[in-house]
Amino acid sequence: MKNVYLGWAIAGTVLPVMSFAGVFHAEAIPLTGFFPAIFANGWAAGFAIDLFVSSFVFWTYMFTAKEGPKPWLYIVLNLCVGLSLALPLYLWKRTADAA
Repeated sequence: MKNVYLGWAIAGTVLPVMSFAGVFHAEAIPLTGFFPAIFANGWAAGFAIDLFVSSFVFWTYMFTAKEGPKPWLYIVLNLCVGLSLALPLYLWKRTADAA
């Protein structure tokens, strides 16, 4: 499973960064327009809210877990890249430490 988590972490880095880079390059959206854009319609808002709730659940889990890596790096990664990197990388590190 360790290699699967690492593969998902790589995909969870590359795919969102490619998407964000394309949007920022093509449309030159300043960061101040990011939050209005993710709540531009009901579909986008639903995905954004789902992601926020999932991220907060993940953060709560990390802070309450008795074992596992310290959560701060994964929170920063979650905020800068996304849950698609932070969660599988956390699980990879947790699996690697347990072995």
